[in-house]
Amino acid sequence: MSVTFEPGLLRAYFVAGSQDVPGRDLRDVLATMLAAGITAYQFRDKGASTLTPEQRLTLGRDLRDQCRAANVPFIVDDDVEMALQLNADGIHVGQSDERIQQVLAATDDRQMFVGLSCSTAAEVAAANQIDGIAYLGSGPIYPTVSKDDADPVIGTAGLAQLVAQSKVPVVAIGGVTLESLPAIAQTGAAGVAVITLLTRHDQPQTAIRAMRAAFTKPAK
Repeated sequence: MSVTFEPGLLRAYFVAGSQDVPGRDLRDVLATMLAAGITAYQFRDKGASTLTPEQRLTLGRDLRDQCRAANVPFIVDDDVEMALQLNADGIHVGQSDERIQQVLAATDDRQMFVGLSCSTAAEVAAANQIDGIAYLGSGPIYPTVSKDDADPVIGTAGLAQLVAQSKVPVVAIGGVTLESLPAIAQTGAAGVAVITLLTRHDQPQTAIRAMRAAFTKPAK
């Protein structure tokens, strides 16, 4: 059964693929994060990933089932075909990925929510003109090591401007640390999407509790 989107799902948004947890099984990592209370999970297997398409689909199916059992939305990054094959709850696309209108058209009858990356006022303005986008992912807020092709850093001031401009909830991405959570929350963002904050943390449970606590009130 799919999970219906609501802004509170963005509070503690975990993003990871096999390349982010070398030497570990992503299934085990996700199990730990689900038990600790993540509110959403995005399967982003790319870059240094060595999985074949078949292996990626098999892994995605297992991860989806784990999320379903925990009633946490399973979101696929970029790949509409895989999102449809896995009957994902959502899909997230970037400005350079498949055109957002095409993604919305492909998922319209599948009750799949769509997130879009926006890092500039112009991109948010364009997104505001498109019906059907559930949320925006905005950043990087701080320098990040997780994406080789990351956009320029926008900082919390830039994030606050995008949040104020956006018609839909915004989740902050890029270089998020525990220490930066209060400043990010003050921008009005609905939550944070993180990779290394959790995959490289000795006690991810502590980090997830902090993420959830920082964003107790869902944004618009």
